[in-house]
Amino acid sequence: MSVLDLKEKSVGNVAIIGHIRPDGDCIGSCLGLFNYLKAVYPQVETKVYLGDPAPRFAYLKGFDQINTIFAQEVSFDLCICLDCSDEERLGDGKPILQLAKHSICIDHHVTNTRYAGENVVEPEASSTCEVLYGLMKEEGITREVAECLYTGIIHDTGVFKYSCTSAKTMAIAGRLMETGIDFTDIIDGSFYRKTYLQNQILGRALLESVSFLDGKCIFSVVRLKDMKFYGVTSKDLDGIVEQLRLTEGVECAIFLYEIESQIFKVSLRATGDLNVAEIAGYFGGGGHIKAAGCTMSGTIYDVVNNLSAHIEKQLKELTNSCTTE
Repeated sequence: MSVLDLKEKSVGNVAIIGHIRPDGDCIGSCLGLFNYLKAVYPQVETKVYLGDPAPRFAYLKGFDQINTIFAQEVSFDLCICLDCSDEERLGDGKPILQLAKHSICIDHHVTNTRYAGENVVEPEASSTCEVLYGLMKEEGITREVAECLYTGIIHDTGVFKYSCTSAKTMAIAGRLMETGIDFTDIIDGSFYRKTYLQNQILGRALLESVSFLDGKCIFSVVRLKDMKFYGVTSKDLDGIVEQLRLTEGVECAIFLYEIESQIFKVSLRATGDLNVAEIAGYFGGGGHIKAAGCTMSGTIYDVVNNLSAHIEKQLKELTNSCTTE
């Protein structure tokens, strides 16, 4: 029996929630499940709660029905948490989980704490959308559901170029394409296309980037005053860390943006054998081996120096390991 078999669970209403600052996989999985439940279980009242999703995902069916103000003191029959490794990352959605009669967590993060009543966690999967696809009945995967799942997969695989991409990932993407989705427009519109201001802040971040550890690392930072000057928000900063990662010779890219005075959201990307999930985990964050993040406080140089110590340690260990072999 699938965890999504609501008849067996006697469910009348469902809350779907994802992590704070939802990305493409989070939004895609939440709306994919929303549309799936609407198609397969139309009698069940289903609501999605997400904090301020980026407008570029507005093409997904159900986007206009996302609740950005979270329910207070409401007990749902079932709460389904998607793409979220622990309770704290649910943010304002945490009380919904705690008050629900039953709960399910569907995720692919290796750092997942199995905090729900039922947990389906597949760390080898490319994305939560890939995990979710495997739990769905074929007849419920409409074109609208497929658009959502395809969106999540391309965002967490970097359009199929990250190491988390597998033959299974590609096979699932192919089956989603067979529903008739406009995959070219989905990729261009949600992943590559940028506004003029987004291009400007990207250019600023690249221009002011700093290389260190003999060119093996690179970092850049966007401060609150920079975002105010360009008229952008954190949602306009997507893609910067990936562009830094593509710098020749770089094994670890670090991108910081300020969320409060001297408090920074940190994104880490790795090439080679570096494990940035381990580094992010040390500072209270998490993620994947080659893509992870955390929140750190202090001056920019405090943050970078603290991260640098862990990166340098791993690089030395990897070098020594190669030498002994």
